[in-house]
Amino acid sequence: MKLKIYLVRFIKLKDSEFMKILFKLFLIILTLPLHSQTLTIENDTIKTDIFDVIYSEELEQPLWITYKVLCPMGTQSRSGLNFYTNDSIHTSNNEDYKDNIWDKGHLAPASAFNCDRETLKKTFTYLNCVLQHEGLNRGPWKELERFEVGLSKIFESVIVEIKVCFEGELGVVSGGATIPSGFLKTIKFDNKEIMFYFPNIDVSGEDWGHFKVMN
Repeated sequence: MKLKIYLVRFIKLKDSEFMKILFKLFLIILTLPLHSQTLTIENDTIKTDIFDVIYSEELEQPLWITYKVLCPMGTQSRSGLNFYTNDSIHTSNNEDYKDNIWDKGHLAPASAFNCDRETLKKTFTYLNCVLQHEGLNRGPWKELERFEVGLSKIFESVIVEIKVCFEGELGVVSGGATIPSGFLKTIKFDNKEIMFYFPNIDVSGEDWGHFKVMN
Protein backbone atom coordinates (compact mmCIF):
# COMPACT_ATOMS: atom_id res chain seq x y z
CA MET A 1 0.00 0.00 0.00
CA LYS A 2 2.79 2.41 0.94
CA LEU A 3 4.59 1.66 -2.34
CA LYS A 4 1.42 2.55 -4.27
CA ILE A 5 1.15 5.89 -2.45
CA TYR A 6 4.81 6.70 -3.19
CA LEU A 7 4.31 5.90 -6.88
CA VAL A 8 1.30 8.20 -7.10
CA ARG A 9 3.30 10.99 -5.44
CA PHE A 10 6.21 10.42 -7.83
CA ILE A 11 3.92 10.61 -10.88
CA LYS A 12 2.56 13.95 -9.63
CA LEU A 13 6.02 15.31 -8.87
CA LYS A 14 7.59 14.31 -12.17
CA ASP A 15 5.52 16.93 -13.96
CA SER A 16 7.82 19.58 -12.55
CA GLU A 17 10.84 20.59 -14.64
CA PHE A 18 13.28 19.44 -11.98
CA MET A 19 11.77 15.99 -11.75
CA LYS A 20 11.78 15.63 -15.52
CA ILE A 21 15.53 16.27 -15.58
CA LEU A 22 16.11 13.94 -12.63
CA PHE A 23 14.05 11.22 -14.29
CA LYS A 24 16.11 11.53 -17.52
CA LEU A 25 19.36 11.28 -15.58
CA PHE A 26 18.06 8.17 -13.83
CA LEU A 27 17.29 6.54 -17.19
CA ILE A 28 20.76 7.42 -18.52
CA ILE A 29 22.44 5.83 -15.50
CA LEU A 30 20.39 2.67 -15.96
CA THR A 31 21.58 2.33 -19.57
CA LEU A 32 25.28 2.91 -18.91
CA PRO A 33 27.43 -0.17 -19.65
CA LEU A 34 29.01 -1.94 -16.71
CA HIS A 35 32.57 -3.21 -17.15
CA SER A 36 34.23 -5.43 -14.59
CA GLN A 37 37.78 -5.10 -15.94
CA THR A 38 40.28 -5.30 -13.05
CA LEU A 39 43.19 -2.86 -13.34
CA THR A 40 46.38 -2.78 -11.27
CA ILE A 41 49.44 -0.64 -11.98
CA GLU A 42 52.99 -1.86 -11.34
CA ASN A 43 55.67 0.69 -12.21
CA ASP A 44 54.47 1.93 -15.63
CA THR A 45 52.61 -1.23 -16.57
CA ILE A 46 48.84 -1.51 -16.31
CA LYS A 47 47.85 -5.11 -15.65
CA THR A 48 44.35 -6.16 -16.68
CA ASP A 49 42.64 -9.53 -16.52
CA ILE A 50 43.74 -10.44 -20.04
CA PHE A 51 46.72 -8.27 -21.04
CA ASP A 52 49.46 -5.98 -19.71
CA VAL A 53 49.85 -2.55 -21.31
CA ILE A 54 51.96 0.59 -21.01
CA TYR A 55 49.82 3.59 -21.92
CA SER A 56 50.71 7.21 -22.75
CA GLU A 57 48.07 9.63 -21.53
CA GLU A 58 49.93 12.40 -23.36
CA LEU A 59 49.73 10.63 -26.74
CA GLU A 60 46.38 9.04 -25.87
CA GLN A 61 47.71 5.75 -27.27
CA PRO A 62 49.22 2.54 -25.90
CA LEU A 63 53.01 2.21 -26.17
CA TRP A 64 53.35 -1.53 -25.56
CA ILE A 65 51.16 -4.52 -24.85
CA THR A 66 51.57 -8.23 -24.20
CA TYR A 67 49.00 -11.01 -23.99
CA LYS A 68 48.51 -14.77 -24.26
CA VAL A 69 45.99 -16.15 -26.75
CA LEU A 70 43.32 -17.68 -24.52
CA CYS A 71 40.44 -18.98 -26.60
CA PRO A 72 41.38 -20.22 -30.08
CA MET A 73 38.18 -22.26 -30.35
CA GLY A 74 35.81 -19.53 -29.12
CA THR A 75 32.69 -18.69 -31.07
CA GLN A 76 31.32 -15.65 -29.25
CA SER A 77 29.90 -12.85 -31.40
CA ARG A 78 31.21 -9.30 -30.99
CA SER A 79 27.88 -7.90 -32.17
CA GLY A 80 26.71 -4.98 -30.05
CA LEU A 81 30.05 -4.45 -28.31
CA ASN A 82 31.54 -0.95 -28.31
CA PHE A 83 34.82 0.46 -27.05
CA TYR A 84 34.70 2.07 -23.60
CA THR A 85 36.93 4.46 -21.66
CA ASN A 86 38.34 4.01 -18.16
CA ASP A 87 37.75 6.62 -15.45
CA SER A 88 41.25 6.38 -13.97
CA ILE A 89 43.29 6.69 -17.20
CA HIS A 90 43.01 9.37 -19.89
CA THR A 91 42.75 7.57 -23.24
CA SER A 92 41.53 8.25 -26.74
CA ASN A 93 37.79 8.05 -27.28
CA ASN A 94 35.23 7.77 -30.04
CA GLU A 95 35.83 11.35 -31.23
CA ASP A 96 39.37 10.46 -32.35
CA TYR A 97 38.06 7.89 -34.83
CA LYS A 98 35.23 9.86 -36.43
CA ASP A 99 35.19 10.75 -40.13
CA ASN A 100 38.76 9.66 -40.92
CA ILE A 101 40.80 6.72 -42.22
CA TRP A 102 41.77 5.48 -38.75
CA ASP A 103 40.15 2.31 -37.43
CA LYS A 104 39.78 1.43 -33.77
CA GLY A 105 42.52 -1.15 -34.02
CA HIS A 106 42.62 -3.88 -31.38
CA LEU A 107 46.13 -4.70 -30.18
CA ALA A 108 45.01 -7.76 -28.20
CA PRO A 109 42.53 -9.12 -30.76
CA ALA A 110 38.94 -9.97 -29.93
CA SER A 111 39.40 -13.31 -31.72
CA ALA A 112 41.96 -14.39 -29.10
CA PHE A 113 39.56 -13.82 -26.19
CA ASN A 114 36.12 -14.89 -27.35
CA CYS A 115 35.79 -17.66 -24.74
CA ASP A 116 32.67 -15.95 -23.37
CA ARG A 117 30.89 -12.63 -23.71
CA GLU A 118 32.47 -11.07 -20.61
CA THR A 119 36.05 -11.93 -21.62
CA LEU A 120 35.45 -10.74 -25.17
CA LYS A 121 34.08 -7.44 -23.85
CA LYS A 122 37.34 -6.78 -21.99
CA THR A 123 39.21 -6.37 -25.29
CA PHE A 124 37.02 -3.36 -26.12
CA THR A 125 38.71 -0.96 -23.72
CA TYR A 126 40.45 2.07 -25.27
CA LEU A 127 43.55 0.91 -23.38
CA ASN A 128 43.71 -1.78 -26.09
CA CYS A 129 42.88 0.52 -29.00
CA VAL A 130 45.14 2.32 -31.49
CA LEU A 131 44.65 4.68 -34.40
CA GLN A 132 45.33 2.13 -37.13
CA HIS A 133 45.01 2.73 -40.87
CA GLU A 134 41.90 0.95 -42.13
CA GLY A 135 43.92 -0.66 -44.95
CA LEU A 136 46.25 -2.24 -42.39
CA ASN A 137 43.66 -3.16 -39.77
CA ARG A 138 41.33 -4.87 -42.23
CA GLY A 139 44.10 -6.40 -44.31
CA PRO A 140 47.41 -8.04 -43.31
CA TRP A 141 47.05 -7.16 -39.61
CA LYS A 142 43.77 -9.06 -39.43
CA GLU A 143 45.25 -12.02 -41.33
CA LEU A 144 48.21 -12.20 -38.93
CA GLU A 145 45.79 -12.25 -36.00
CA ARG A 146 44.14 -15.29 -37.57
CA PHE A 147 47.56 -16.90 -37.90
CA GLU A 148 48.42 -16.41 -34.20
CA VAL A 149 45.02 -17.77 -33.11
CA GLY A 150 45.64 -20.76 -35.40
CA LEU A 151 49.03 -21.33 -33.78
CA SER A 152 47.39 -21.57 -30.38
CA LYS A 153 45.31 -24.50 -31.63
CA ILE A 154 48.60 -26.38 -32.13
CA PHE A 155 50.85 -25.07 -29.37
CA GLU A 156 49.97 -24.82 -25.70
CA SER A 157 51.23 -21.28 -25.24
CA VAL A 158 51.25 -18.43 -27.76
CA ILE A 159 52.47 -15.13 -26.30
CA VAL A 160 52.29 -11.91 -28.30
CA GLU A 161 54.11 -8.65 -27.63
CA ILE A 162 53.47 -5.44 -29.58
CA LYS A 163 55.45 -2.22 -29.49
CA VAL A 164 53.58 0.79 -30.83
CA CYS A 165 56.06 3.06 -32.63
CA PHE A 166 56.06 6.86 -32.75
CA GLU A 167 58.85 7.97 -35.08
CA GLY A 168 59.39 10.89 -37.46
CA GLU A 169 56.78 13.56 -38.01
CA LEU A 170 53.63 12.44 -36.22
CA GLY A 171 50.10 13.45 -37.04
CA VAL A 172 47.44 14.28 -34.48
CA VAL A 173 43.73 13.75 -35.13
CA SER A 174 41.20 16.47 -34.37
CA GLY A 175 40.22 14.70 -31.15
CA GLY A 176 43.78 15.10 -29.83
CA ALA A 177 45.24 11.58 -30.09
CA THR A 178 48.62 11.03 -31.80
CA ILE A 179 48.83 8.70 -34.81
CA PRO A 180 51.39 5.87 -34.45
CA SER A 181 53.98 5.47 -37.21
CA GLY A 182 53.99 1.67 -37.04
CA PHE A 183 53.74 -1.53 -35.02
CA LEU A 184 56.41 -4.08 -34.10
CA LYS A 185 54.75 -7.40 -33.31
CA THR A 186 56.49 -10.45 -31.85
CA ILE A 187 54.80 -13.85 -31.60
CA LYS A 188 56.39 -16.41 -29.25
CA PHE A 189 55.57 -20.12 -29.32
CA ASP A 190 57.35 -23.48 -28.89
CA ASN A 191 60.65 -21.79 -27.91
CA LYS A 192 60.55 -19.79 -31.14
CA GLU A 193 59.68 -16.23 -31.96
CA ILE A 194 58.81 -14.43 -35.17
CA MET A 195 58.72 -10.67 -35.57
CA PHE A 196 56.82 -8.36 -37.91
CA TYR A 197 56.94 -4.63 -38.52
CA PHE A 198 53.91 -2.91 -40.06
CA PRO A 199 54.01 0.76 -41.10
CA ASN A 200 50.76 2.50 -40.24
CA ILE A 201 49.76 3.12 -43.86
CA ASP A 202 47.47 1.61 -46.46
CA VAL A 203 48.86 -1.88 -47.11
CA SER A 204 45.58 -3.49 -48.11
CA GLY A 205 46.07 -6.37 -50.50
CA GLU A 206 49.57 -7.17 -49.26
CA ASP A 207 50.48 -10.49 -47.63
CA TRP A 208 51.33 -10.33 -43.93
CA GLY A 209 54.43 -12.45 -44.56
CA HIS A 210 56.00 -9.52 -46.43
CA PHE A 211 56.30 -7.67 -43.13
CA LYS A 212 58.36 -10.32 -41.36
CA VAL A 213 61.55 -8.99 -39.78
CA MET A 214 64.62 -11.17 -40.25
CA ASN A 215 66.35 -11.73 -36.90
